[in-house]
Amino acid sequence: MSTPIKECIAVEKLVVSAAPHVHSGQDVRQVMRDVILALLPAVLVGIWYFGVDAARVLILAVGGCLFFEAVMNRLLKRPSTLGNLSAALTGVLLAMNMPSSSPWWLVLVGTGVAIILGKAIYGGLGYNPFNPALVARVLLLISFPVQMTRWVVPQGLGTGFDAATGATPLGAAKEAASLGTPLAEVGVPGSMDLLLGNVGGSFGEVSALALLAGGLFLMWRGIIRWQIPVGFIGAVVLITGVAHLAAPEKYLDPLIHVLAGGLILGAFFMATDMVTSPVTRRGMLIFGVGCGVLTAVIRLWGGYPEGVSFAILLMNAATPLIDRYTRPRVFGGQRRQLFADRSES
Repeated sequence: MSTPIKECIAVEKLVVSAAPHVHSGQDVRQVMRDVILALLPAVLVGIWYFGVDAARVLILAVGGCLFFEAVMNRLLKRPSTLGNLSAALTGVLLAMNMPSSSPWWLVLVGTGVAIILGKAIYGGLGYNPFNPALVARVLLLISFPVQMTRWVVPQGLGTGFDAATGATPLGAAKEAASLGTPLAEVGVPGSMDLLLGNVGGSFGEVSALALLAGGLFLMWRGIIRWQIPVGFIGAVVLITGVAHLAAPEKYLDPLIHVLAGGLILGAFFMATDMVTSPVTRRGMLIFGVGCGVLTAVIRLWGGYPEGVSFAILLMNAATPLIDRYTRPRVFGGQRRQLFADRSES
């Protein structure tokens, strides 16, 4: 077989590779379970910092995704897919991309968008061209910008979001740049606070250390490869580093760009989605670099302080083209074409 295959067959054996194909022995449920386990440290840190409201958003998001998955399976007369944990994982990722101050109706609207518009209408798992959680997050951000940007300042377990709200580090830096205020007057959190998670934002943005630990676990398990995360983060570091060297009073240090916002969550857990990312290693690297370039451009010069979600969705759209031009050459194919060209001449 000479063409890439990306499909999820009825027995839930997920095949994501370029030919020739070697089965890994893992089914969809095992892959989804490992990703959820990898996210667990960051989830627990988020609940610790943001309190019961983060847990509320998480429960609503997972429950809503499972509900809409069951409804769509019934309406479309498809077999139940709740057991493969893909809907549960979508709920976890969506919750981690939302403020813990989100009202219940906003979370449920997001779950409906993720499952119905981001997944079910394309045919279900294995056929969706875009990451469902990011489809929901971007639609909510555009439709309900006030609710989606009410970031909570961490106060500790059980305090609730009424305690305090404030801007994220990237948001504060973007506002300062628009007003011409030097970054020194903004008071951006230090790298240690960003690493441990003591910053405002969605509870999936906190604790870069916990997210890194989960990402490394996925690499160790063979669920993801290094090309997308390294290309993604490396491109952001390169572009933001050059901008910082050129105007340090205006642009954040590249380390802050790596640790702040949803870069690590996106690079390890969302851009690496098997269905919506390229299947070849060269294609993965191109995809990751493209995500990083778009993220850096949006963060530095775009209208939004964060660009991870937009970047991944745009590169999801480019995935079929990347797959087409990076698939392995058929053994002997180029030589036969060379001989054919010579015979014609």
